[in-house]
Amino acid sequence: MQIREFEAHMIKELVKRSSPNIDNVTEPVKKIIDEVKRDGDKALRKFTKKFDGADIEEFKVTREEIEESYKKIDERVKNALDMAAANIKKFHRLQLPNQWLKKINNGIIGGQIIRAIESVGCYIPGGRAVYPSTALMTIIPAKIAGVKRIICCTPPANDGTINEATLIAADMAGADEIYKVGGVQAIAAMAYGTETINPVDKIVGPGNIFVTAAKKLVYGDVDIDFIAGPSEVLIIADEHANPEYIAIEMIAQAEHDPDAASVLVTPSKSLGEKVYNILENKIKHAKRGDIIRKSLENYGRIIIVKDLGEAVYFSNEYAPEHLIIMTKDPKTLLDRIENAGSIFLGELTPVSAGDYGSGTNHVLPTSGCARMYSGLSTESFLKKPTVQILSEEGLITLKDIVIPLAEYEGLYAHAESFKKRLMR
Repeated sequence: MQIREFEAHMIKELVKRSSPNIDNVTEPVKKIIDEVKRDGDKALRKFTKKFDGADIEEFKVTREEIEESYKKIDERVKNALDMAAANIKKFHRLQLPNQWLKKINNGIIGGQIIRAIESVGCYIPGGRAVYPSTALMTIIPAKIAGVKRIICCTPPANDGTINEATLIAADMAGADEIYKVGGVQAIAAMAYGTETINPVDKIVGPGNIFVTAAKKLVYGDVDIDFIAGPSEVLIIADEHANPEYIAIEMIAQAEHDPDAASVLVTPSKSLGEKVYNILENKIKHAKRGDIIRKSLENYGRIIIVKDLGEAVYFSNEYAPEHLIIMTKDPKTLLDRIENAGSIFLGELTPVSAGDYGSGTNHVLPTSGCARMYSGLSTESFLKKPTVQILSEEGLITLKDIVIPLAEYEGLYAHAESFKKRLMR
């Protein structure tokens, strides 16, 4: 962890923080994909045994298994999933766009209709860790969008079972099919199909570097959400911020992964020093202290800027996955934020709120990709075909646009198809 005065060259250095370098795993990932395409369920069984240690005969989770999970689960966890699902549904319903038809010019009506993608595959990481929250975050927006078939793939434990919270979350969210398969083989199965798993049109959800590489390789045959890397947070804070809150937010990101990035940008050197000292003390007692220390050493920074304007400039260049603004009046900076995956305003708004229950989505762009696209949303599962209607008046309105341009481009049949309608 370093405390440094801001210098212009830092931007180039820090925006190149950890990102998924999939080149080293592309070849073995491609071999697994090709084998699944060729051998179907046989390949799924082989790789599930190899990577998860599980012998699986039937990949599809039965209704009985789901019902058994409802009996086993801790009631407190079930209630938390219920409440989280309600908030996520409410938020994502608000994202539904409207269809429209409007007059564009004399005799010309144009518009947009909304249609859901037919089928979607949601990848839920699992195995040694469990992520029921990701089941909610990926399946619920697809359901609200109106996707007709939503499947879910997640790695089994070595005894062939799926964590009960993950099963219940997928069921609550509205998954039509749940499969005990993970890793590259799951991505290949969802993209190309096997005897058991029918292919889908789009694959969403986070995963490790192998899953990320697989999603990149199947893109084009199916759509994907985006390529995501290690988790990251950038915090803009002034002298009014609580250093304890800042330190625990940085630790919360750092505990994900040694490649996670945690950055504080502040005009207050005193605040930066307090945060540094708190971090040093907390790491000693943290349960995942080794991971946290490595993460902060690799990609943790405390940067001292001249003012909040420079802090916002740095943040927009960095384009963080999670941006927290802990200033006296955080809303005043919001209009100046251009690039961020998800924004958390005020010191009472931790990233964990968005990760689990406020309703916003936690599947977000990383590694600076917030400059180019947004996180997962209801619109991620929608298509928006355009519509146009011309009357005779519309033909006359457009004739001096369409005919000259079509002929200039050498597309004479285009021009002729337009002229024919003028001659009726």
